[in-house]
Amino acid sequence: MRMLRWSAGVTRLDKIKNEYVRGSYGITPIVHKLQGKRLRWYGHVIRRPADHMVRVALDIPTTKRGRGRPPVTWLTTVQNVLKLNDINAETAQNRLEWRKRTRRADPR
Repeated sequence: MRMLRWSAGVTRLDKIKNEYVRGSYGITPIVHKLQGKRLRWYGHVIRRPADHMVRVALDIPTTKRGRGRPPVTWLTTVQNVLKLNDINAETAQNRLEWRKRTRRADPR
């Protein structure tokens, strides 16, 4: 963000929000970029054979945890992103459809 502000000639003292600076350059928010990267890696893992080590590691059951809020895991984050974007995990087997559903271009 600092680089964008510098190239726009905007300082924090100007009190211009980051969303406006990012929107003037047509750049997707970092949250959406991270979601896309996570889904891209998830598709890569899901397309592996069922006996592959990485695929087997996804199915390892977690142990019973103590009281309090459970820690957020990578898999729960990916499942939330899939639900948010209304994407089915079986779509990952079709590479072209998966790319179409998960990749986001920068708005221009």
